[in-house]
Amino acid sequence: MDDEQRFQPPAGESATDIGATPFVAAADIVLATGVGPGVASDLGVAVARTPAPDAPDAPDAGPGLGPARTVVLVEGTSDQVALQSLADRLGRDLDAEGVSVVPMNGATNVRRFLELFGPHGLAVRLAGLCDSGEEGLFRRGLARAGMGANLTRADMESLGFYMCQADLEDELIRSLGAASVLEVIDAQGELGSFRTLQKQPAQQGRTIEEQLRRFMGTRGGRKIRYGRLLVDALDLKRVPRPLDRLLAHV
Repeated sequence: MDDEQRFQPPAGESATDIGATPFVAAADIVLATGVGPGVASDLGVAVARTPAPDAPDAPDAGPGLGPARTVVLVEGTSDQVALQSLADRLGRDLDAEGVSVVPMNGATNVRRFLELFGPHGLAVRLAGLCDSGEEGLFRRGLARAGMGANLTRADMESLGFYMCQADLEDELIRSLGAASVLEVIDAQGELGSFRTLQKQPAQQGRTIEEQLRRFMGTRGGRKIRYGRLLVDALDLKRVPRPLDRLLAHV
């Protein structure tokens, strides 16, 4: 079976149906198949170069690419959901603005995504969000993609790549405060589960903020659900700096 047959979307499903946008479809194929960025483009994932019908006019991204689009690379789906939820609260329609938030299924995949979407691939405008512990992976990926060598954090921010102090949940918990996060958990009927976690030997000696971060990751789907809930509870005057700067950049 050749590559073109192998990576055809299921019957009745276009490439743009695979994800929220054609860019997400491109990312999904790279993740699901392990093919290189060049193969993904050759198989028609370059549909991502076509602007959304309702997208506003934008500068040309280069020969054959049409109006420029922006891809925001994030580590996982919980980051994607939180960022999109915050944009919604701020009255922004990222899809209409031509901004696609693309989860990479982990920072270790950043090099592949920068190759796919960067200057040697689809050549769209890029931005990103990562945990501080993954800063080195992003820095090396940006260098390999031809976006700058020996980048400082300030350099990375000038390119649109922002670091969370620990991770996105930590940023949201600190902005809200532990008491407000506990109110969100209580409203979901899970305060008892959190109190049980606090009693575990491994949680002794940890701050309540650390325990809350751990709680968010103890059940499948919880990080995604609470990412949206914590954003919904945010005072928009206290948006975490990485999220605020990233959305301002795009």
